[in-house]
Amino acid sequence: MSRADTLDRRAVVRLLLAGRGDLLVVTGLGAPSWDATAAGDSPLTFPLWGAMGSAAMVGLGLALAQPGRDVLVLTGDGEMLMGLGSLATIAVQRPANLALVVLDNERYGETGMQQTHTALGVDLAAIAAGCGFGQSRTIRAMSGVEWLRGKLRARQGPIFAQVKIAADSPPLVLPPRDGGLLKTRFRAALLGAEADLA
Repeated sequence: MSRADTLDRRAVVRLLLAGRGDLLVVTGLGAPSWDATAAGDSPLTFPLWGAMGSAAMVGLGLALAQPGRDVLVLTGDGEMLMGLGSLATIAVQRPANLALVVLDNERYGETGMQQTHTALGVDLAAIAAGCGFGQSRTIRAMSGVEWLRGKLRARQGPIFAQVKIAADSPPLVLPPRDGGLLKTRFRAALLGAEADLA
């Protein structure tokens, strides 16, 4: 994959989260969390500092528990490869309010930039389509990101997008590291006064 065939990860996430309003966002381990924070930290973002492979399933649980809210999962190709079975489960559950976006730089960014299987031909969008996602595509241009942004609130999910990004390492912009704080602020932003009762 040449740099000319890829997008800037921060520009992609910035566009997806622009004017996000009450969009609920779950971010996967590492760089997707840094990217979302760089676009603007929000109490309606739940960054995963660990639990590699679980972002998609956390997003599914949130989408099922909050069917009136739109949910976006931002994760990486390494994490998605670890949790491929989640695609089948999500497709069977068919949450209309869920979009799953994989920022695919074909690298394990947290462990030294080793190649992932997507660098060797594994097509995550095809796997999602094979599992039953009604809308699944690979995006290589910002026009595709614009299309995707328009789908985030269309309730036509589950939607899967594999966005090809450059294999670079922009400066870290870290969300809070305190898991208890992240959980509490997310619950309070999501549930308001009800959070105190749960």
